[in-house]
Amino acid sequence: MSFFLSGEPGLLISRVHAKNPFFGYAGPYKHTKDKLLCDVFKKGDVYLNTGDLIVQNQDNFLYFWDRTGDTFRWKGENVSTAEVVDVIGMLDFIQEANVYGVAISGYEGRAGMASIILKPNKSLDLEKVYEQVVTSLPAYACPRFLRIQEKMEATGTFKLLKYRLVEEGFNPLKISEPLYFMDNLKKSYVPLTRELYDQIMLGEIKL
Repeated sequence: MSFFLSGEPGLLISRVHAKNPFFGYAGPYKHTKDKLLCDVFKKGDVYLNTGDLIVQNQDNFLYFWDRTGDTFRWKGENVSTAEVVDVIGMLDFIQEANVYGVAISGYEGRAGMASIILKPNKSLDLEKVYEQVVTSLPAYACPRFLRIQEKMEATGTFKLLKYRLVEEGFNPLKISEPLYFMDNLKKSYVPLTRELYDQIMLGEIKL
């Protein structure tokens, strides 16, 4: 069961009862207790908090959105991937987004990167993406890089795979799909060329 408005991310919960028991985790009871939600819809009921956020689209299909607590650190701050996805998803030409952190030599933490799928028959407006993130997110949470994909890989349970995206990073030699870099001087995202990539890796461009 999930409790949310159509088009808005909601927490997926599962009712715990005799026919659908939850036996808990090994170790301290606190770990089990923290996963249980009590008196959710009526007094005495118990639900398991899966930690998964899901969304119902206009066609009433449900799909995985993100994990609660899924974060990475950048500039000494925790960045919530769900928050960044939510902000990007407000743009009318974005169908789906997957946000993660990528490692950059010489920097602690991980810089934000967003993999994006466009809606059918819609074009990418890089200036609008820039304006959306800088006006809606703190500076440390704004994705430094964009990757445009036609489809996203998912597990059998429809969770978006991030490990491969994280591993590939923002290297244009490894990625054939369009890549973009956040340019604060131009107030837009610009194509991430090999030359620009080299400048970032050499520390000639500060993030």
